[in-house]
Amino acid sequence: MTINLTRRGFASLSLATFALATASLLAPRAKAAGKADVKIDNFAFAPETLTIASGTTVTWTNRDDIPHSIVESSGLFHSQAFDTNGSYSYTFEKAGTYDYICGLHPHMMGKIIVKS
Repeated sequence: MTINLTRRGFASLSLATFALATASLLAPRAKAAGKADVKIDNFAFAPETLTIASGTTVTWTNRDDIPHSIVESSGLFHSQAFDTNGSYSYTFEKAGTYDYICGLHPHMMGKIIVKS
């Protein structure tokens, strides 16, 4: 098979290739699952509400000088108590809203919103 391109034909082909490459770079992509952090400090979760993509691992890190634990309201996950600089991680696989508290200090409340 022989391809015979004139300069105009070559320029058109190059422009079309450029347009396709640019379109693929600009097209919206699904956000890759990643990592997110919640800090525990001064008897509060920061951020108190966190919105993430499904597949994201959230890590809670204790910055207080006393132990805390993470307890999801429906029992989906429940950490052991962890001390200063200790952490607990959970990977959220399904879309939904997940309310949680500190099991040792129930007035501490937080929320994870998982988008698909």
